[in-house]
Order: sequence, then C-alpha cells, then structure tokens
Amino acid sequence: MSENRPDPVKEGRSPVQSDRPSLTTQGVTLSRSNPSPVSEARGTAAKPHRAREDREPPTDEIEVTGTVVAVQANYYKVQLDEGANATPDTQGETERTTSLLCTRRARLKKIGGQVMVGDRVVVEEPDWAGGRGAISAVFERSSQLDRPPIANASQILLVFAVEEPSLDPHQLTRFAIEAESTGLKTTLCLNKIDLVSPETLEHWRDRLQAWGYTVLCASIPRREGLDAIRRQLQGEMTAIAGPSGVGKSSLIDALIPSVNLRVGDVSGKLARGRHTTRHVELFELPDGGLLADTPGFNRPQLDCDPAELVRYFPEARDRLARGQCQFSDCLHRDEPNCVVRGDWERYEDYLQLLEEAIAYRDAKKQQSDPESTLKLKTKRSGRQEYEPKLESKKYRRTSRRVQHQTLQDLYNELGDDPSEEDLEALGLN
Repeated sequence: MSENRPDPVKEGRSPVQSDRPSLTTQGVTLSRSNPSPVSEARGTAAKPHRAREDREPPTDEIEVTGTVVAVQANYYKVQLDEGANATPDTQGETERTTSLLCTRRARLKKIGGQVMVGDRVVVEEPDWAGGRGAISAVFERSSQLDRPPIANASQILLVFAVEEPSLDPHQLTRFAIEAESTGLKTTLCLNKIDLVSPETLEHWRDRLQAWGYTVLCASIPRREGLDAIRRQLQGEMTAIAGPSGVGKSSLIDALIPSVNLRVGDVSGKLARGRHTTRHVELFELPDGGLLADTPGFNRPQLDCDPAELVRYFPEARDRLARGQCQFSDCLHRDEPNCVVRGDWERYEDYLQLLEEAIAYRDAKKQQSDPESTLKLKTKRSGRQEYEPKLESKKYRRTSRRVQHQTLQDLYNELGDDPSEEDLEALGLN
C-alpha cells in the first residue's frame, strides 16, 4: 500500500532538485544521493541516503558558494559569489551580504577535509543577520601550495628589494627554485628601485632575464611600474611571496588602496625585514583577480627530488631542450657527456642545492627508523648540516614493567625446580 506524500508545491514550498553536481573534498566525492563516504572508508555497510524528493527539508535550508579569503584559528572568512548574497530583510527590501565568518562542519573534519585560503567552498545554513555560516564541502583544487598554504593559485609573484635589504642572488635562487617546483607561472618583481642608480638596476634586470625569468620593476614612492604589475595580475589568483622587509605589504597597498596593511621597517642591526604579515589573506584587485598576501620568510625549505632539481633552473631546461645527457639518471655533476654541466652562472648554486636535496632525501628515509644515526643541526651562519647522534637506547633505564615481565618469562622457562646448570648459565648461581 503506497503512502500519500504531501505535494511541496501545493504547500507553498519550493521542490529541491536532486540532480545537483557532486563536490569533491580531498579526493572524496560528496553527494546527497550517494552512500556515506565515512561509512565506506571504515569498511562497513553504508546506508544510502534517500533521494531529496523523499525527504521533507525545512524551508530555511539554504546553501551558497564562495571563496575562502582568510583563515585564522578555526574560523574562515568566505567571500560570497556574485548573485548568491542577496537576502531579503524584514521590510521586504534586498540587502547585500558580501562575506560570512564560517566554521567547518564536523563531518568535513572527520573525513580529513582541510580548508585553505583560496578554496572554493559550499556554505550551508547561513545566518544573514549575524554574518555566520558553516562550510559543508570543498570543491576540487586546481593547485595547492604548502608554504604559503594557498589553494587554486594560478601564478606566483616573487618580490625582492634591490636595496634595504640588499638583493642576495643566492637567496633569490632558493625562492625561485621553490616557486618553480610548484609548476605555476613565476614572475620576479624588483622593488625599491628608487634606492639604486639606473646602472645598478639595469645590471640586475639583465642578469635575472639571462637566468630565464620575467622581471618587473617597481617604486612605491614614485608610483613607478604599478601599471605593468596590474596587467600581470589581472584575472589571476596570484600568491605574492618573498623575504621579510622587501615591501610586499606596501606594494599591495599601492595596488589596492582600500586595504591599508600594516607596514614595518627594516632592522638596522640585522639589515633584515621585520615580520608584519602574520597569516595568509586574499584581496580582490580593482581590475579583476585575487592577490594573496603571505608572511615573509628568509630561507625556504628545499624538499624536492634531486633528479627533478635541474628542471627548476630555466637556463638548465634550455640546455636539456637542445641536447641529451648520456645517462638517463644523470645528476649533472661529473658524469661523462653531460649537456648541463658547463659554464653558466648558477651552476655552483645548482651543485650546492643538489647536495641539500640529497641530504634531505636521505634524512627523510631515516625518519621511519627510530635508531637513525644522524640528526639535523643548524649552525650560527644558518646553514643546516647532519651530524651523528648518540644511540637512542644506550643510556635508557629499563622500566619496572619490563623487568617484571622478564622475570616472569624467566620463571616460566625454568619451572618450579631449575637445575644447577640452568642457574649457572643465567648467572644466578
């Protein structure tokens, strides 16, 4: 006997469509009509959800989409999509809510759904009056950066100052290699060009272009080079990165006057920048696009595969495009008939970074071994080296529990009447 269900249209409620696209969250597909992914992960029989037409959702069940523009502690600021932020007020007029402060749903946390700045998310049950909501799902990412943590970025803008602090080519190389390893388009920006002579600026620009990079120049006090940077950033989600004190926040203030970020001075004693940006945040550009301000750091961690390192040098890629090494596993050090080894400016930097990459790979293999014989030490100069360490259990006292277990096993082995030979063999006689 079939059950007569009420018609939602006759009751004044809008029917909910069930053929909505599914969302992927960290490799797990979420869909209202699919079996529960949590139950499938545990290996238990998952109860399928009933179709949306078979349920009677409340009238205030609303879902909107948007982009995460800031993350602090366990709260996420979500910029709502255009058209998803019109809400009627009590007088029947329309208000515009552009962003919501959200938390993450517990079920999203249980399946390992991480939320990052730049993520496209679904917010359900928004509280328009309080400006709150809850993130229920995350769309699949087109790219993901771990440091700084940004999702869906399309390019990286590396900002360096030619003076205050002085430009260090080795530090710039480390940043550029880290950026190249992401596979995203990388552009260099030389800031504070008003502090050097035109000859010095021309020298640095020609040198970096010879390395294979696109170079932009800017001066915030003179308002020089900003139009070229705007054209480079238009319509893109750009992660801006670089050492502390090079003027990243000042550059963002010049590109987006409404932001008004906090700016710090360069330390006079260390000639380094002071950290003013504490977390990653996305800002909307006036001409279209998003710009991510990130905390500065002076020494990026190199964690790439030694065999892939050469691909992150544009001048080395050009040599490999014109020729081929004799050995397929060539590391381009002292192997015969190598097309990369030769007279190019950053070859010594490549060799140094190669040694670091090999040391990092070996250390990573030993992390699973609790009795590894090396430990990572940081010298006064900031250079990291691996040194031998003491045996972990050599000076560790045996616990009473282990002692009692050992005595019990020994007692069970000897029996009630042990012979003199057994006691003598164990040193108990």
